[in-house]
Amino acid sequence: MIIDPQKIGIIAGGGQFPLLFIEAAHKAGRKVLVVAHRGETDERVAEAADAVIWIKLGQLGKLVSWFHKEGVGETVFLGTITKTQIFRDIRPDLKALSLWNKIDSKQDDAILRAIARVLEDEGIAVLESTLYLRELLFPQGILTRKKPNKKQRRDIEFGWHHARAIGKLDIGQCVVVRDCTVVAVEAIEGTDEAIKRGGALAREKAVVVKVKKPGQDFRFDLPATGAKTIESLSSVKGAVLAVEAEQALLFDRDEMVRTADAGGIIVVGVKEMADGSLEY
Repeated sequence: MIIDPQKIGIIAGGGQFPLLFIEAAHKAGRKVLVVAHRGETDERVAEAADAVIWIKLGQLGKLVSWFHKEGVGETVFLGTITKTQIFRDIRPDLKALSLWNKIDSKQDDAILRAIARVLEDEGIAVLESTLYLRELLFPQGILTRKKPNKKQRRDIEFGWHHARAIGKLDIGQCVVVRDCTVVAVEAIEGTDEAIKRGGALAREKAVVVKVKKPGQDFRFDLPATGAKTIESLSSVKGAVLAVEAEQALLFDRDEMVRTADAGGIIVVGVKEMADGSLEY
């Protein structure tokens, strides 16, 4: 394979992240080639790319062959894949089946790390998803007009340690808490559905805590929030969204804060210090 250093690949899921990356990469003088997933990737991503190939989830061999053909030596994983697709709409080719049978755990990190190893063995480096877009990292501090009270801070601290624990098990990245009780744990359904489920059980005043997994690989699956997260929290009369600062992505910040302020919801970026204490 002859690598063209001007080219960079995107393995694209859903959401706006791939589109934002294409714009930033173009500004940096790169040509962007997108592997788009049918039923997940926005058509606008394909339109903005310099070249695109559409695949079904699991067509790893097709992905690798196309990158080789196009001279792509670097790629990033961007956007969401509906996790429940692995039970209903996956079309693995021979390369994917071979990989799948070698993975003991079918959880997020295990799958993504295994795919990254295959790509790197094929001469395709997997780069951090925040390349060119560091400004999307969640800032530290209180973003909304309202601030968490003493009781809510206690719930944040309680939820923080439990979210870390489920992250260590590669189950999910967030928990929903009320009165120092975990009412929901994010699993394969994703953050928004976990918020709705937990918020319904809490009835109101739920506190959502979202953190990176221990040893989180910045190349993929960073925690992400945005205006839709607040809409989900508002729908169950939730009270607080606490996110790990500088270790998660924040989309549509202005809209998110406006929506939160309108609903009386607190949004805060939290940083864990070396001694385990939390700072806002």
